[in-house]
Amino acid sequence: MTSRIHRRALLLSGAALALPWATASHAAGVRPRPLAFPTDHGAHPETRTEWWYVTGALESGAEKFGFQVTFFRSRTDVPADHTSRFAASQLHFAHVALTDLTAGRMRHDQRIARAGFGRASAAEGDTRLKLGDWTLERDGAAAASRYRTHIVSRDFSFDFTLAATQPVLLQGEAGYSRKGPLAAQTSHYYSVPQLTVSGQLTRDGKAAAVQGRAWLDHEWSDSVLDPQAVGWDWIGINLDDGGALMAFRIRRADASALYAGGSFRSSAGVLTVFGADEVRFTSGRTWRSAASGALYPVQWTVQTPAGTFGVASLLDDQELDSRNSTGAIYWEGLSELRDAAGRRIGRGYLEMTGYAATLRL
Repeated sequence: MTSRIHRRALLLSGAALALPWATASHAAGVRPRPLAFPTDHGAHPETRTEWWYVTGALESGAEKFGFQVTFFRSRTDVPADHTSRFAASQLHFAHVALTDLTAGRMRHDQRIARAGFGRASAAEGDTRLKLGDWTLERDGAAAASRYRTHIVSRDFSFDFTLAATQPVLLQGEAGYSRKGPLAAQTSHYYSVPQLTVSGQLTRDGKAAAVQGRAWLDHEWSDSVLDPQAVGWDWIGINLDDGGALMAFRIRRADASALYAGGSFRSSAGVLTVFGADEVRFTSGRTWRSAASGALYPVQWTVQTPAGTFGVASLLDDQELDSRNSTGAIYWEGLSELRDAAGRRIGRGYLEMTGYAATLRL
């Protein structure tokens, strides 16, 4: 039975990772509607895939770090009311990563478990996520979120508080986000940019107080990746002036864009939502992974209605091998946003999938 569940987990894993650019929705729980908080901070177990994704830039004195904490939930085809306590109707995955710019090194870890038995859960009604001793929880009023995450990995740990400084940023049309050329290819998607981070980071037995800024995405969908797509490129950037930039493109095998989109919210709170034909990613310098052989563009020019920006990785080797959980190899790393003169105007994360291998669901 264990081996069957493991095989099933790997089959579903691509759906869990593919959520941000999911397509072809059959929309049991995804439809145009106003998002309601705090309820929509919680899990939507009727939908196929869901994720809560936190990334950020940290400092401790002269040392600089990036971090990722991601929880995935994936509904299987096993009925939720199955009589067996061992029936895996929901699977949970989690990824964590630490980029140490001073040491020039990234470390990461991953987990997978079925729901239940006190091991793994994603609560409805508000953000309360658990996978073993890895947790992400939200409290406070709906308009004043305060998150707490506690992670203990093999050679690093996080204990962070993340406080909202701005309202939720609804992506797409008020949180109903188009992800492909067909009208049904949608997800619900919101972000919480410009989170202030404080807490303790421990690596190699050494604890340090850290502070910084983070970005949270929460997205849920009933969909699968479009057959023409091999992967995607995405950025979520906290601007130094308080603004927030998100942009993505879904790629075909010839590296052309199948679909694109994004948003920009200025420091004054003015929101611009990008149309599919208004975003262009142009690759620059590349880096080849010795582990997977994948060739990743680690510098980009991203053209949007809010301006043209440079995106540059702050460490080339930020590739994550998640084949023991979500089943894919991808690049996810701390990067900076630059203006036309090459000056830094923000920091955040760049994600690239489908470079080591086409995502197969």
